[in-house]
Amino acid sequence: MRSLLNVRSLAGRVFLLEIAIVVLLVGIGSTALALQAQSANTTDARRVTRAVAESFANSPGLVAALDSPDPSKVLQPEAERIRGATGVDAVNVFNSSSVQLTSPEPSQIGTVYHQPDYVRVHVIPQLLEGNSVTFTLRGSGPQAIATAVPVFAPDGTAKGVVSVNITVQRVQSIGGNLPLLFGGAAGAVVVAAAGTWLVARRLLRQTRGLGPADITRMYEHHDAVLHAVREGVLVIGTDDRVVLANDEAKRVLGLPQDVERRPVAELGLDPGTVELLTSEEEVTDAVHRAGDRMLVVNKRPTAPYGGFPGSVVTLRDSTELYALTGRVEVARQRLQLLYEAGVGVGTTLDMTATAQELAQVAVPRFADIVSVDLLEAVTRGEEPDVTERRLRRTALAGEPEGSPMHPVGSSLTLDPASPQARSLDDGRPLLTEDLQGTQEWRALDPAGAARIVEMGVHSMLAVPLRARGVVLGLAGFWRGEGSPPFDRDDVTFAEELAARAAVSIDNARRYTREHSMAMSLQRSLLPSTLPEHTGLDVAFRYLPAHAGVGGDWFDVIALPGFRTALVVGDVVGHGIPAAVAMGRLRTAVHNFSALDLPPEEVLGRLDELVTRLDSEASGTEITGSTCLYAVYDPVGGKCAIALAGHPGPALVLPDGNVEFPEVAVSLPLGVGGHPVRTTDLVLPEGSRLVLFTNGLVENREQDLGTGLERLRSVLAEDARRSPDEICQAVTDNLLASRPADDVALLVARTRLLEPGQVAEWDVEPVASAVAPIRAACGRKLEEWGLADIGFTTELILSELITNAIRHGSPPIRVRLLHASTLVCEVSDGSSTSPHLRWAATTDEGGRGIFLVSQLANRWGTRYTHDGKVIWSEQLLHSPPGGLGPDLADTLMESEDL
Repeated sequence: MRSLLNVRSLAGRVFLLEIAIVVLLVGIGSTALALQAQSANTTDARRVTRAVAESFANSPGLVAALDSPDPSKVLQPEAERIRGATGVDAVNVFNSSSVQLTSPEPSQIGTVYHQPDYVRVHVIPQLLEGNSVTFTLRGSGPQAIATAVPVFAPDGTAKGVVSVNITVQRVQSIGGNLPLLFGGAAGAVVVAAAGTWLVARRLLRQTRGLGPADITRMYEHHDAVLHAVREGVLVIGTDDRVVLANDEAKRVLGLPQDVERRPVAELGLDPGTVELLTSEEEVTDAVHRAGDRMLVVNKRPTAPYGGFPGSVVTLRDSTELYALTGRVEVARQRLQLLYEAGVGVGTTLDMTATAQELAQVAVPRFADIVSVDLLEAVTRGEEPDVTERRLRRTALAGEPEGSPMHPVGSSLTLDPASPQARSLDDGRPLLTEDLQGTQEWRALDPAGAARIVEMGVHSMLAVPLRARGVVLGLAGFWRGEGSPPFDRDDVTFAEELAARAAVSIDNARRYTREHSMAMSLQRSLLPSTLPEHTGLDVAFRYLPAHAGVGGDWFDVIALPGFRTALVVGDVVGHGIPAAVAMGRLRTAVHNFSALDLPPEEVLGRLDELVTRLDSEASGTEITGSTCLYAVYDPVGGKCAIALAGHPGPALVLPDGNVEFPEVAVSLPLGVGGHPVRTTDLVLPEGSRLVLFTNGLVENREQDLGTGLERLRSVLAEDARRSPDEICQAVTDNLLASRPADDVALLVARTRLLEPGQVAEWDVEPVASAVAPIRAACGRKLEEWGLADIGFTTELILSELITNAIRHGSPPIRVRLLHASTLVCEVSDGSSTSPHLRWAATTDEGGRGIFLVSQLANRWGTRYTHDGKVIWSEQLLHSPPGGLGPDLADTLMESEDL
């Protein structure tokens, strides 16, 4: 020993120099490793706090707990459990007001946390942006790492912050390596000293080395660490033989115990694993499947690091982690699909569209083919019948070309013993994992079922569509080649998906039922056909709104004297209330028109009726409704028009020019306070009068002016079109297939009576003037070929003229109109109206009007601005058993005419 420590000798100098070099290198290496260990401690501390904080912040129920009346009661036990399980120092939860809700020190719960300057300046702004922040807590004690994660509600509202901190020295994954670090450094010194000692002994011919006990202890320590670690280690030589394999490597790869020195290719491994182990390429954190295990592989050559030629391979078993990650990803995808179904299913109130949305949202992420079959009653909007077994295919998605699946619109009748029928009865889903090996489901359509199996479909899941306690139909989910069969987890998800869609389908069913009822009611209240009118050719169109039945209506009413009333109106609102209100207004217009009132008076009385109906609080508000009332007289082509808040008419002249006549406008019905005025127009023969509601020319995409210009261009295209052709052209060009508002359109082509069809006489207000007028009328009737009703007509005219002379005032005028019937009119300047009554036996008069009512088909009184007109209407030919000349003379003599 003294010789080795003697610096004068060569051996001593070499020994001391090598010892100094070894000590220096070990010191440098230990310092570097210690610094590296400290850095690793800090890194692991940041990772641990971030993982714990983000897991707790994103845990289900945290937002609900923060919104609960006592958040600390719910969160403190969970925070302490997590702190104990993860080994962190503190798990703190703060609400949006910086009140501490959890703490390792209960006394801090409920207090307001005052942020240090560093936190307020650098941490809080990032949290408000939704970022997680990891930072170092600076203080007088040991260094600590903290991570803060913001918590947001689903609508984006900030709810609070989760903060987790840990002292760096407490991270066990780091601290556990320090003994190995310093032990390695000490081992390096010992090995270097031993080598130097051997060199020195060789230099001194024979030196003392380490003893057998020291060498045995070092080997046992190395062997224990190698085989106890939970990471596989394989050392492969250049000859592709296994040099070393620890226990973990043998477990994950299924290697035999005597694997050392055996070729890798003869170990029974799959070709991919053999290629990975024997290749010369380096591998870093590669994920590799070996059998049913997922391995994270690292591979490095040993030669560059001073070892023998070959490579070392480390294997970490991550099968459970990847399986858990896969299940989490599947759950996330399912939640995303449910969210998309909630947003994308039920966007309309159409059952077919809703069913198709359900089918499309599930293909292909949940099933390869999806079918939706609804009960027949449901497709009609009716309440489902629990005993019904007839289904109608409403939607189908994902079917390949030439698919044997029943097409959309086909009917399916379920056998009561079939599993599909039982699923409808008990409301439970039907899962068939192996279609080929199961026969029961084929009862519905054996031939089609066989073709479905041949197509490659192997699994089927049928889920009842239940809403509000009733079953609406079945949703069928099918999987084919390349997709796994359905399992129990899929059943739960399919039930949730079907339940959400069923509510939307039921809403659409209810809407369909109410829409059909309103449509039926409205169509029953509107005229289905229009009779022929003298002087007008009329066509109409009524298009209900897609979103709901509205209150648009129209009518064509025959008036005395071959005049015609054209009516178009619009009741506010939609649905059954609007249809009921429309029916009431239409009935009122019929009643008012029966009184033969002028247009302004009809609308005035209609306005009073609307005001009275609204004041009765009947539940049907009509105020704000609009109406157009026009009366056309074919004798002179005069058209009197009155408006109550309604769009004016369009007029197509015979030469093709289109005008929008200026018509006096009044307030809508029920508003009151403003008189209605009438505008008189003279329409040339062959003119087209176009009446419409605002839904034709006004909508969300265009204003009234644009709509009127479009209407003008369509009407001006061809002046020779019939009213029906004009209606068709207007609806084709101006209306979408699914209008947002209902539309009523009325087109009338005018005609005039020929001059030869009209006869007029002025009457002197004396009794002697009656006979000449009777004679002149008789001659005119013979000219018209109506001699067979001459006596009757003369008798009616005699009575009407006599009444005008006795009870009226000049001027007195007689007019005969000959068209489809014969109309006799006697006008005078008085407003006194005759009344039908029963005359007593002793009365000298009072039987004339009774006589007129018996002889004429109809009779009545019409008031004008300067008097009245008493009119009668007769058929052109006398019915069998009619009034003869003798009886006529007798009746006239009884009245002293």
